[in-house]
Amino acid sequence: MKYRKKPVVIDAVKFLDDVDVMNKLQDELGLDPVRVDYKDSKHPVLKIETLEGMMIANVGDYIIKGVNGELYPCKPDIFKKTYELVKEV
Repeated sequence: MKYRKKPVVIDAVKFLDDVDVMNKLQDELGLDPVRVDYKDSKHPVLKIETLEGMMIANVGDYIIKGVNGELYPCKPDIFKKTYELVKEV
């Protein structure tokens, strides 16, 4: 049997090491606290507590808020294959 993913509108923010992006993660997605690890200052990572445990997002990854309010990272190539921009009316 084959299945198609139901069309669901999600909220997502592309993770960048930028104050405005950090504010969007908190204000628009509800990520609290926003934990960025700077152990490697050239490659900061965002740590997200998920139902499956701690997940890591690299700069350029998308942070998605799922249908039940859960947050998780998604690699840009997968994001672009799976989602398209919704034009708000």
